[in-house]
Amino acid sequence: MTLKIYLSGEIHTNWREEIMQGAAGLDVSFSAPVTDHDASDDCGVAIMGTEADKFWHDRKGAQLNAIRTRKGIADADIVVVRFGDKYKQWNAAFDAGVASALGKSLIVLHGPEHQHPLKEVDAAALAVAERPEQVVQMLRYILKAELPG
Repeated sequence: MTLKIYLSGEIHTNWREEIMQGAAGLDVSFSAPVTDHDASDDCGVAIMGTEADKFWHDRKGAQLNAIRTRKGIADADIVVVRFGDKYKQWNAAFDAGVASALGKSLIVLHGPEHQHPLKEVDAAALAVAERPEQVVQMLRYILKAELPG
């Protein structure tokens, strides 16, 4: 059973690479948003033309990125949403909500400092992890019924 996994959330650390490397050998495929921050912010104006107003600049990029995000979440068997500690990731919370609304299996990944502010998001998830290696252990268990250790 190949699991399709969408890795959503913060783009400032290498958590995606940690999960993908840890899952080597498992029957999984990964997709993710564009993680180049500048490309993600500027894709709309780079392709569709400049905007004098920052609102429309951002909106063009957000809407173009939403095409990729919607497809990734819709096609996924499991959506992993990472909340980092550096920025407030409203987009990650939105992605978690979309995944939940679509009935996707949701794994939320964040440190203990976010336990209280993300309690509603955590309640919608089927699992909550604090470290990428825990997500890998979850995938190994789901696919092979193997526990760590």
